[in-house]
Amino acid sequence: MKKFLSVCLSMFMMASLFTGCGDTGSGKNQGAGNGEKVKIGVVQYMDHPSLDTIRDSFKAQMISLGYSEDAMEFQSAGGDGVTQSAIVQSFSGDQKDVVVAIATPTAQAAANISNQIPVVFSAVSDPVGAGLVESLEAPGGNITGTSDEIQVELILELALKINPDLKKLGFIYNTGEANSMTNLAKAKAFCESHSIELIETAVTNTNEVQAAAQILCTKVEAVFAPNDNTVASAMAALANTAIQAKVPVYCGADSMVNDGGFATVGINYEDLGKETANMVDQVLKGKKAGEIPVKVFNSDLATIINEETANALGISDYEQYME
Repeated sequence: MKKFLSVCLSMFMMASLFTGCGDTGSGKNQGAGNGEKVKIGVVQYMDHPSLDTIRDSFKAQMISLGYSEDAMEFQSAGGDGVTQSAIVQSFSGDQKDVVVAIATPTAQAAANISNQIPVVFSAVSDPVGAGLVESLEAPGGNITGTSDEIQVELILELALKINPDLKKLGFIYNTGEANSMTNLAKAKAFCESHSIELIETAVTNTNEVQAAAQILCTKVEAVFAPNDNTVASAMAALANTAIQAKVPVYCGADSMVNDGGFATVGINYEDLGKETANMVDQVLKGKKAGEIPVKVFNSDLATIINEETANALGISDYEQYME
């Protein structure tokens, strides 16, 4: 009997041991229902509404897909290239299962470790031009993501509808951002074909935006601000300056309109974050990043106008342009 009880006790302890090993407690750091622990590193270039919206939407979608919040580590580079590279390298050293890079400069930094860790980028206007992928359909390597390609022509066509006599357009941007250079080329092409003079103003940091805007607004009838991270971070200052000068600012992102810009034709950045999460889920389930086509958000666009800004500018017929 004692031997029998001893065997039963041993079996019970053994069962308890295996049960304890399989118990995940709160389920932290778990994958999407497969019980595997995953580590996801998310780095964004800087904090501003557009990128924050993508980050928050990404996080919410990952949780809805079954991943724990603790499986994700979020970092912001604060617009600093050295910090950005350090974060990427720390993710590599920590052996993340996938790295998510939000914004073009961050994606370019993360691409340096894509031979070791899958990289999924978000909010890159021109992934091919930025040297991240071989093509949108077949990215190649171990990297893919979502593109917020700005519909420059549609935005500037809206500007012409509202002001058919537009002859001088300002363009404010950071020359260090590849996405802005791509959009500058598109804006130049549009202006040349519509006999509009494009006046450029370059900034290197957010502190320069307001002063640059004050000078620019004395020379132009409207300003175009692409989804430039430096400009977006100082959008409130740019918007206030432009409103005082009665100059409408057409933007590259809906969040920039929310921050005081006049109008844009574009996408919902929450959708961008969700799709980025869906791609990460595919990678974590075994699909190679470079075999997943880049998702370009260039359909289901909406005309977004800041009504308060429109009223401040004295533009009263804006409703006919909204969709």
